[in-house]
Amino acid sequence: MPKQSFLLLPFPGANIPEISITGDISRRKNRLSLHYSVAGKVENIIVPSPAPCPSRQDELWKSTCFEFFLAVKDQPQYWEFNMSPSGAWNVYRMDAYRRIGFRDETGLPGLVFEVRTEPGVLTLDAVVDLKPILPEDQPIEAGITAVIQTMDGAETYWALAHPAPQADFHLRESFILALAGQTHPVPQSGPEN
Repeated sequence: MPKQSFLLLPFPGANIPEISITGDISRRKNRLSLHYSVAGKVENIIVPSPAPCPSRQDELWKSTCFEFFLAVKDQPQYWEFNMSPSGAWNVYRMDAYRRIGFRDETGLPGLVFEVRTEPGVLTLDAVVDLKPILPEDQPIEAGITAVIQTMDGAETYWALAHPAPQADFHLRESFILALAGQTHPVPQSGPEN
């Protein structure tokens, strides 16, 4: 499947940093590739320092954190993926909206991602093998989000869409990117003799 570009929008509020968050996502077979790029006054946001031994951790959204959500089309269950610039990560599975059946997704023992910082730019690239949790022909819907903490301690919330009067990344109405399952070509029959 070709890459789909995205632009994250900040939830309206005070202390929105002067940055833009763009990226792209693609799914080939059951390999999901995701790229985030934060550009602008990156020096005004808190970027957690690299951890010596990155591991699964809870509450990563309490600081700058890149997140995405995957849902089975027309099903209530979904997954939340959290990636901190520190290298810490987590994946949660929910049976339905917002913590119903909330638990760590043990089918994914880790997340592979790389964070790079340069003057005015912070990037994160992730590759996730979905095979342990989803069949490759399963259509899914994605929500792409980020929590950006500013140097003054404010948390700002960025998403593809904000369909509610409060910031809520778990609303399915914000999972607006469709990622088709792998389709196998139908064999063409030759001319009949």
